[in-house]
Amino acid sequence: MRSLFLFLLLGICAHLSIAQKSDASDNAIPNVVDSLYREDQFYIGLSFNLITNQPKSFSQNGFSGGLHAGFIRDMPINKRRNVSIGVGLGVSTNTYNSNLFIGQDVNEQSIYRILDSSIDVDRNRFNTNLIEMPIQFRWRTSTPTEYTFWRIYTGIKLAYIYHYKATFKSESLNASQSNIPEVNRFQYAATLSLGHGSFNAFVQYNLSTLFNEDAFTDIEQVNLQPIKFGIEFYIL
Repeated sequence: MRSLFLFLLLGICAHLSIAQKSDASDNAIPNVVDSLYREDQFYIGLSFNLITNQPKSFSQNGFSGGLHAGFIRDMPINKRRNVSIGVGLGVSTNTYNSNLFIGQDVNEQSIYRILDSSIDVDRNRFNTNLIEMPIQFRWRTSTPTEYTFWRIYTGIKLAYIYHYKATFKSESLNASQSNIPEVNRFQYAATLSLGHGSFNAFVQYNLSTLFNEDAFTDIEQVNLQPIKFGIEFYIL
């Protein structure tokens, strides 16, 4: 009898234990995996701006930098969703410090002149503000549950310069110019971004010049094609 009672007691305890585990499982918050996840992201980047395709005597001085930010819509194109197309919208601002003076004569015609090194210049820069549309082919090692991953994003960036200004300051002259008809307002560039997690390195090479074929120094076309190197952060 005592053995039977002990056997029943153990059975009841086992049943209660299973019931408690079942209740705990029922009350637990389910771990939902989003199998249709996207990498929709905000982005922000900082760059160092170099100039190529310039006149022979052209040189940069001081720091030429840029800042860009925006949002990209992610559209996966394979079942695993680690390959996608990204299309976005953003803005950027850029500064180019150099020895190229941009001004205007009495007939309101643009002047482009390489400054002599003997001239004491406090400031000589060209600033641009742009609306941008990045279009990317995206590959990454992400999964529905992995938010820190390797990425390689490459593509093109279409842009429109909605505001620009050339400024010059010396002891004898302080001038600014915001009416420069030779500026190429429509810009396009090739881009590459790679990295891990939020931190990424990027390069952007302009396929168009900042100035059109009507912009000349004494004998050379001004042109100017920026190439940017920097860091870029993606935020979900």
